[in-house]
Amino acid sequence: MKTFVLAALASLFTAGTAAAQNEYAEIARLRDLNETVRGIRSMNDGEHYTVLESGDIVRYRYAEAGRGVSLLPQPKPGMEITDYAFSPDERQLLIASGRTPIYRHSYTTRYYLSDGSALSPVLTGAEAPRDATFSPDGRMIAYSDRNDLYLWEIAAGKTRRITTDGVWNEVINGTTDWVYEEEFGFTRAYAFSPDSRRLAYLRFDESAVPLMEMMRYDGKLYNRAFSFKYPKAGERNATVQLWVADLTTGEKTRIDTGPESDQYIPRIGFTPDGRLWFYRLNRRQNTFEMIVCEPHGAQRTAYEERAQQYVERVDGSTITFVDRDRFLVRQESHTGYMHLYLYSLRSGLLSQVTRGDWEVTRVVGTDGKRVWYLSTETSPLRRNLYSVRLDGRDKRRLTPGEGYYDIAPSRGMKYYISTFSNASTPNRVEIADGSGRAVRTLCESRELRDELAASRRPVREFFTFTTERGDTLHAWIVRPRDFDPAKRYPVLLTQYSGPGSQQVRDRWSLDWEDALVDKGYVVACTDGRGTGFRGEKFKKQTYGRLGALETEDQLSFARHLASQPWVDPDRIGIYGWSYGGFMALSCALKGHGLFRVAIAVAPVTSWRYYDSIYTEIYSNLPQYNAAGYDDNSPLNFARMLDDGRTRLLLIHGTADDNVHFQNTAEMARALNRAGKRYDMMIYPDQNHSMQPDDTHNVRQKMIDYTLQHL
Repeated sequence: MKTFVLAALASLFTAGTAAAQNEYAEIARLRDLNETVRGIRSMNDGEHYTVLESGDIVRYRYAEAGRGVSLLPQPKPGMEITDYAFSPDERQLLIASGRTPIYRHSYTTRYYLSDGSALSPVLTGAEAPRDATFSPDGRMIAYSDRNDLYLWEIAAGKTRRITTDGVWNEVINGTTDWVYEEEFGFTRAYAFSPDSRRLAYLRFDESAVPLMEMMRYDGKLYNRAFSFKYPKAGERNATVQLWVADLTTGEKTRIDTGPESDQYIPRIGFTPDGRLWFYRLNRRQNTFEMIVCEPHGAQRTAYEERAQQYVERVDGSTITFVDRDRFLVRQESHTGYMHLYLYSLRSGLLSQVTRGDWEVTRVVGTDGKRVWYLSTETSPLRRNLYSVRLDGRDKRRLTPGEGYYDIAPSRGMKYYISTFSNASTPNRVEIADGSGRAVRTLCESRELRDELAASRRPVREFFTFTTERGDTLHAWIVRPRDFDPAKRYPVLLTQYSGPGSQQVRDRWSLDWEDALVDKGYVVACTDGRGTGFRGEKFKKQTYGRLGALETEDQLSFARHLASQPWVDPDRIGIYGWSYGGFMALSCALKGHGLFRVAIAVAPVTSWRYYDSIYTEIYSNLPQYNAAGYDDNSPLNFARMLDDGRTRLLLIHGTADDNVHFQNTAEMARALNRAGKRYDMMIYPDQNHSMQPDDTHNVRQKMIDYTLQHL
């Protein structure tokens, strides 16, 4: 009898689990129906573009529909095209095939060269090639291999080694270290001069950076440690130098980047007329300069920006060259909103190009007379494309839709490909000319639209609410089908809340939380103080005390929803990942039982454990702001968890190189010492995104947990 009962229970559990596994699978299936166009590249004439299609690279005309032309007439069977680039004369294609990840952006790959008639492997002598690109004259390919920089001479089929001192965890040439890759968002740390005679590159000496050891299990008999250099807040960064190699003589010259060694050089390049430039950013990240090196050796500051707290994170689009003398800068320090300014290398500031209580989010392109840009002018929740003359006159809105646009421009801005969506409309991809006139539609997710309409899938509703402190916050809510305001519903809050981020935006999306809506739950989200696209003042008020104001705002949002007659105030939950995990955990500990469920995935539990660049820009160094690091650390509030009321689930991957498993391990230690009960889900050998194996599993786990406990 006992055996029979156990078998029956096991059978029921298996059947229930199988049914549950379909919930996220259905969400993933619908997401896959949201159409897009992959691998868009404009060709030099501005009249043609290429895309990735079924393992091929296909060329089309912008102006008219027609059958595309395959550029790989002899594709390699089973080839996975990870990336591709044209040679400057467009007679050859450099193709990256396959991807062996290193960190979030970096990977090694296999490279092939195609001239349209044959596809040949190149860089074959390299052990782990990465970050390859053509020289401007098309005769060479630069690449990195095992921390050194190399050149492949195409005609001769020979390799030339540029640097020789690269050593794992000690010296890196031509690519970035972990923290530059993660926080400055680039890995290719070299640049050719326009005449292909010089190669500038960054050299990272990370020998003094503290070593992080991340345990790997990999199903083997003995586990092993993966060691890499990771500078945590207040600790030693790599010393970064700028070098230039003369490719004719072989001589290498170190460029003076100033007396301060503890600084950042987050971008390098050459002006259109061949002058070397580099960004310089102090460690506090509140002084930013673009330095231009003159041919005779002198240097001058072509642009400088200072801020009391910090200069917004600089990247490759912070400065855009218009021609040999003029460049555009996107910055917020002058007016408190992110706008465009036109500068001259010779004369300094020429004009303010855009102005208003809204923000330019991206420079799309320029033809030397006008600039095309995306902005929040219609709403902080939306993005539209505009063009304006470089003197700030004759502004035109080019995109008609009310929602969110992404833009892929052609050379010279003759055309652009727009991807549009809003809360109720999946992707529609269209071509327009530079004046905004529609040319044709490439795809519009018709199958997905029909399914969404047939199933009456609920749509996000946007609103604002005012906290007890008088702050007005943007929010959205999704209600179940057949919502009845006379009933009471459980609610899950989903959020991220990090500085400058945005979760409340008018863009189509679907994720695991929507499976809860199908089960009769309400899902809601708000962007609290410190989030982005509402001006510098709103964003920077969380400076120096991460987690304090953001937690107040999420608690206010929960109380606001709890006061609604259609909400069950005893069944409110909160979820977040990464910074959002830090917030979900903070709310669970400080909520005094307000939340029935809290799910924290890969949470930061002390900002002392996180990297230097990200943490210090928002909190200064811990040596100068210890309270800002400790006063809101969840580790110090473990005793406040009302575990009789709040079910807490901690989730983490053991191979998370970003937010280290250390964060969750120390949180578990603090909760254990406080005698608190909690749940934990560990994903062996998975990174910050729960890859390579468990992206679906973790989401289904969160669905199951919420359904069971909320």
